[in-house]
Amino acid sequence: MLQLVVSIVLFFVLFFGIAFILNMLLRQTWIMSFLYPIVIFLIVDDFPLSNYVRQPVEAISTVIRNITQLTTQDILILSFGFIGTITSGIVIKLLRKNGYRMF
Repeated sequence: MLQLVVSIVLFFVLFFGIAFILNMLLRQTWIMSFLYPIVIFLIVDDFPLSNYVRQPVEAISTVIRNITQLTTQDILILSFGFIGTITSGIVIKLLRKNGYRMF
């Protein structure tokens, strides 16, 4: 149980930070929220990235099968990573609204 809580917090903070930095550098508020499904594919798959180019149908079907076989804990952890990216977008928007130009 403790490992689940630590993993949830870790994924939230990790993806909040990555999304915040990408938002600052690229000035695209929701870029990481749109890229997050690709990140999930890369986390869940167990084959080289080149398989997406050489055998795209087989690679995507394998990843979808792996995603459907995730446990509740895995889905919860990955969901909090996505919530971290959304929270980052909200924070960036609030900072821009309050006059911080670098964000």
